[in-house]
Parts: sequence; C-alpha cells; structure tokens
Amino acid sequence: MISVSNLHKKYGAVDAVRDVSFTVDKDSVLGFLGPNGAGKTTIMKILTGYHFPSAGTALVDGISVTEDPVAVKSIIGYLPESVPLYSDLTVEEYLRFIARARLIPRASIKGRIDTALELCALGDKRGKRIETLSKGYKQRTGLAQAILHDPPILILDEPTTGLDPNQIIEIRGLIKDLGKRKTVILSTHILQEVEAVCNQVLILNEGAIAAQGTPESIAGTMKGGETWDILLKSPYGFGARDNESFGTRDGEGVETKLGRFTLQPENITVRPADDKTAAVSFFLSAAAQGGGHDTAEAIFDWAVGEGLKILSMTQKKLSLEDIFVKLTNEAP
Repeated sequence: MISVSNLHKKYGAVDAVRDVSFTVDKDSVLGFLGPNGAGKTTIMKILTGYHFPSAGTALVDGISVTEDPVAVKSIIGYLPESVPLYSDLTVEEYLRFIARARLIPRASIKGRIDTALELCALGDKRGKRIETLSKGYKQRTGLAQAILHDPPILILDEPTTGLDPNQIIEIRGLIKDLGKRKTVILSTHILQEVEAVCNQVLILNEGAIAAQGTPESIAGTMKGGETWDILLKSPYGFGARDNESFGTRDGEGVETKLGRFTLQPENITVRPADDKTAAVSFFLSAAAQGGGHDTAEAIFDWAVGEGLKILSMTQKKLSLEDIFVKLTNEAP
C-alpha cells in the first residue's frame, strides 16, 4: 500500500531524513518512534504530498507523491501535529466545509459527518464553536476530518496529544479498529501507544532507521545480553563489609560480586525484602553469558558458589522502552 525507497530530505545543510526505506501493507498499523528531530514528521509530510523528497521515491497505493500529489492527497486522511481548525465555525460547519473541499457528493455529506462524529465521540459537540472546545475535543475534531472521506490510508501525527486517559483509550481503540480495514501510520512519543495499537514499528534516530519490524522481532535481533530478576536469600544478610550491602560467603557485597560476574556493574539494583532476602535485578551481558551455555544454570551455579539461595528467578522480556533507549541513547 505504501512503499518508500532510499528517501532523503535536506533542509539547507541539514539532513532531516537519510536513506529511509520501508513498506506498509494494507490493513496494518505502523508506528513511528523516535526522539524529537528524528524525521518522523518530515516523512509524514512527504507521504502526504506537502513536502517533496530531495532524493528517493515514495509511492502511495502505487502513486508517486512527487508526480501526482493531488491524487495522493485524495486517498489519504491526514492529522498533522498542529491541527488546522477554523475556530469561529461549529464542529459540524467545519466538517461540512471539509466535506465540500474533499468533493464528497452533496447527498452523502450528512451521513459522512454523522459517522465521523460518532466514531470520534463528538455527537454532543456538533453545534459547539470550535474555539470553545477543550484541547482534547479539538484533537478529536481533527481526527474526524481525517476520516471524513473514508480514505484507505490514514497518517496521524501524534493523534492522542492533549487527550485525557479515558479519551486516549477510546482513540487507541478506534485506531486499532481502523487498522483492520485501512493502512495506518502514526507517530508518537508514547511507547505504550505503539505496543497497544501497532503491529509494525519503525524506530528513527537522526533521520535514519535504527530498527524496524514487530517489537518482538526487533528485540530478537538485538544483541548484548538479557535482564534477569532474582530473589536471593543470604545466610549472611545485610551488613557485609562492602558498604553494608547484601553479603556473600566471603563477606563481600553481592553488588560487587555480580558486577564482576555480569561485566555490567552499573546495571545492578538490590532491594531489601527482609533482613536476609533481597530482590536483585541485573543485566547479563553476552560476553558474560558465553557461547552455548544455559544462562539460568550459570546464574544458579554462581549463586551456589557465593553461598546464596535463589528463591525465584525470572528473565525479563526486552521491552519497547528498553529497545528505544538502546537504539537512540535517549530516555523516552
């Protein structure tokens, strides 16, 4: 449905987008993730025909965005980051204006407006002037105009900005439902939003693709180790010689011992459960795991060697937040 190949976009000397390629199939939801300035909005503006690429190609339903941008616009519903609304119009007047601009047949306009208002939960606001609406309802009005002409493709830039938690849940549900019969691209800074509604993820950093695929496939291809949570019991308890930390057989703290075992001393947390039990979370590097060895068995052998008992042990799934931080070096 959407095919992007070797896309570049320069603003003066700045490379806003660098050699980006991806495809989006019909009836799927692709989420753009990335820090500010990563190129998400620029790519969306290129796909909607508002900006032309400096190099590369972008096809929307087989139509080139550079050769026929008007045709591309006709099959896309676009919600920009800053929604252009006419504040002196009522919600219904605004949608009627958009319907005329979209060349929706006059006989179909009322039905399309009613459907958009219902989907976006705006029925009781149809006669309200837009300037009197909250930010959340203005955002809903923008989404209503994007779906008004029932386009096969939706491009949504930060669609849940300004919504309260209940509204966010409703809009996410709407987007997920629309993704069953439309191609949807959305950008967001909310990692949980991508996990909730997207079946594909594209992580951008400094204008280039850092990773793409499903969250599971991205996690599966990332190298470097795994995170574990273990509940340890120590007969030596707390008060060992190493800064009063959780003790091991020779009195040295478990943080120090784990640091040498994992090769990642900065990625260890120890939380007391009682005077002789602690919940320990740590990152076990690939180098520490070694090739062909059972990781859980290695951790068990290490604990026994230190005179500790493992009461529970869980391998933590690499979350989308972990992936984002590793790929962009920026906390979400």
